[in-house]
Amino acid sequence: MTAAPTRVAPARTTAQDRPRKPAHLARKAVWLVVVLVVVAAFWGVDISWDALWDMPGKLGHYLGLMFLPPAWDKLPEALSATMLSVAMAWFGTALGVVVSFPLSLLATRGLAPVVVRWPLRAVFALLRAVPEVVIAVLMLSVTGLTAFTGALAIAIGSVGTLGKWGYEAFEAVDGGATEAATAAGASRAQVMRWGVWPNAAPEVLAFWLYRFEISVRASAILGLIGAGGIGKMLVDNIQFRVWDVVGVLMIVVVVVTMLIDQVSGTVRHRIITGRWELPVVTALRRRSARAARLEASPSVLEDDVRSGTVG
Repeated sequence: MTAAPTRVAPARTTAQDRPRKPAHLARKAVWLVVVLVVVAAFWGVDISWDALWDMPGKLGHYLGLMFLPPAWDKLPEALSATMLSVAMAWFGTALGVVVSFPLSLLATRGLAPVVVRWPLRAVFALLRAVPEVVIAVLMLSVTGLTAFTGALAIAIGSVGTLGKWGYEAFEAVDGGATEAATAAGASRAQVMRWGVWPNAAPEVLAFWLYRFEISVRASAILGLIGAGGIGKMLVDNIQFRVWDVVGVLMIVVVVVTMLIDQVSGTVRHRIITGRWELPVVTALRRRSARAARLEASPSVLEDDVRSGTVG
C-alpha cells in the first residue's frame, strides 16, 4: 500500500509580505495642479453673485422684447444679410480646400520627405492656433471692413484645419493600393492620384462639408467685428437696442444654420454610406432600432452601456 500524500499547510501571508499599493504620486500631483488651476480661475474671475441671481429675470425680459413679437418686416433684409454670411463661408471654405488639398498630400507620411512634411504640419498647427476673428482683425488694415476680409480669414483658418484632417485621412489609407501602384512603376503623383485619393475621397469630402458648416457659424461671428453679413446687422441693432429686429435676426440665424447642417449632413451621409438620409432621420431610426432591440432582450441595454453607445 502506498502512503497517503501529506498535505502541507499554506504559509500565512503577513502584512509585510503583501505587495504595497502603488502611490501614484505623479497622478496625485497632476490632479492637485488641476484643482489649483480651477480654484485660481474661479477666484480670478470677478463673479457678481447678485447678477447671477438676477439673470433669469433679465433674460426673460429681453427675450420678451425680442420675440413678443419680432420685427417680421425686417425678414427680407435679415435673409439677405444671412445669404451674404453663407456666401462668405462658402468662398472661404472653397479657397481653403483649394490651398489645403495639395499641401495635405505633401504633408502625408510616405508621399513626401520629412523636410517637406514637418514644416507643413507646423504651418497647419500655427494656423489652427489662431482664431478666425484674430486673423480678420489683423487683416482689417489691409482689406478693410468688407465681407472679403471675413472670407479670407475663414480661408486661412480652413487651411490649417483641412490640412490636418487631410493628411490624417491619407495616412489612414490601406497601404496595399499604394504599394501596388509603386510596384507597377507609378510616379509619386500617380500614387497620390490612383493609390491614395480613391480610398480617402469619401472621408475627405465629408471633412470639406463639415468645415463649411463650421465656417457658416464663424461668418456670423466675423460680422460682429464689421466683416459684413448677419453678424454686422446683429451688432448694429444690439447697439441701438432695437430688440425686435434682434429677435428676427436670431430666428433667421438659427433656422438657416440648422437647415445647412441638415443638408450638409445628408450629403456627407450619401458620400460615406451611399444613401440619402437626413441626420435627424438617422438619429430617429437608430433610436427606434435600439428600443426594438431593448424590448426583445433587456440585456441589450447593459451591452450598450458597456460599449458606450448609451450614456
